[in-house]
Amino acid sequence: MKILLTNDDGYNAPGILALYKTLRSFHEVILIAPDREKSAVSHGISLNEPMRIDTISLNGEDQVYAIAGTPADCVKLGLSEIFTTLPDLVISGINPGSNTGVNINYSGTIGAAREAALNGVLSMAVSIFTKGETLDFEGVSRFAAKIADKIHDYNLPFGTFLNINVPGIPIDEVLGIRITRQASNNVSKKFDKRTDPKNRAYYWYARIGNTDNDPGTDGTDTDGTDVNALSQNYISMTPIRCDVTDYKAMAELENLNFKKN
Repeated sequence: MKILLTNDDGYNAPGILALYKTLRSFHEVILIAPDREKSAVSHGISLNEPMRIDTISLNGEDQVYAIAGTPADCVKLGLSEIFTTLPDLVISGINPGSNTGVNINYSGTIGAAREAALNGVLSMAVSIFTKGETLDFEGVSRFAAKIADKIHDYNLPFGTFLNINVPGIPIDEVLGIRITRQASNNVSKKFDKRTDPKNRAYYWYARIGNTDNDPGTDGTDTDGTDVNALSQNYISMTPIRCDVTDYKAMAELENLNFKKN
């Protein structure tokens, strides 16, 4: 397979390098990632500044591409300027920190996978839940490689990609895989308020990217969700659609018979 490998942590992040090392033994892999960390930029693209592509040598041997832009920029430029034909697969990750629930809307890791899906390319985002546990990048890389081989011949619907989250434990201790839905858990609404030397208040998010197994913001049960699976040491695999149209509401609005005047 021809694989475009990207992330939101930068071309030299340990997660993407572990994936690169594992995948390139069996596939044609081109690493195209931001030249610096671009976490929580969602599906943003660079409109007000130029983007540059730098060729970087890893260990004096492998050539990878560092782009001054967002994860979505990396996919866009990769597909149009670096690949001569579309890749078979785009993988975004491995992200140190889960991308579950409503938080996927803020994730640059997810933004890259979504951009690939919008271009008709099979894609998946891979993240590890972190809460003081193990970041088994090598183990998760081996797992991601197996998933890549398995889904290669399965045609996901246009505009759908896989969001994979792995518990923060050694891969051999993971209990299994669950096909899940997106939880309603939102990014932390708690802020750490501090005061600068000029006595002005400033804020940090108290927690971001890693949610506990709490009920969602709507108070519903978490059974079957990505958050719930991770809390029980299962890998969560959620198919995500790019089309966010509410078709039920669309039909209901049609019945209201809106008029211009």
